Amino acid sequence: MRRAGRTGEIVFSVYAWERPTLSFGRNQTARERYNPGLVAELGLDVVRRPTGGRALVHYREVTYSVTAPVEHGVSMRDSCASINSLLLHALEALGVTASEARPAGRTQPPDCSSCFAAPAAGEIVAGGRKLVGSAQYREGGAFLQHGSILVADDQSIISRLIGVAPFDPGQTIADAARSGPATLADLLGRDPDQAEVEEALFAAVRALEDAQALEIDEAEIRPEALARVGEFTNELWTWRR
Repeated sequence: MRRAGRTGEIVFSVYAWERPTLSFGRNQTARERYNPGLVAELGLDVVRRPTGGRALVHYREVTYSVTAPVEHGVSMRDSCASINSLLLHALEALGVTASEARPAGRTQPPDCSSCFAAPAAGEIVAGGRKLVGSAQYREGGAFLQHGSILVADDQSIISRLIGVAPFDPGQTIADAARSGPATLADLLGRDPDQAEVEEALFAAVRALEDAQALEIDEAEIRPEALARVGEFTNELWTWRR
């Protein structure tokens, strides 16, 4: 994001997580809501992201990230809609029919429920169920938007972490209930691998963006991206509220 503010570059990234990870929203209350011991017992890492929203589990999903300068007169809603166009184009190429959720009352506050419990206006849904969870943060004339595209549903584990559902000691992340949000596995009848989803996303960028798309070596941007790694790996940040 800082690089985008300085250079004017727009960078679209796709990545996955090495280990199952519980991610809190920037302003979500986590302390005394989630049990760190139980989180560790289930083998989950924990982070707090710089963007808002509610908790989600990164595991069998694909995460995308967009960093870009903020254009004069382009609202957060406008930039989200542009990114949604890319995501919907990619999903269609995969064989998934999806759309933007329509407004349905006020946006819920960042409580301790799952990010995928219900879609907010403008988020991507399939069959009325949330498929992609996205959030955006702006600072210093640039923005970061990242989101999670579910391949399978592991989000029900969150209700066990906050004591809403009974906890089964024999249940693993992979055994979590398959109800709730939409998933690529359900919609396609198979589990697409990360490379397939990644290629669909990058093909959408190439097809829909006027600017020439160039691949950037991660080594070019990683040092700057890690400049604040100490903050985001500090438990005082993760459990700050």
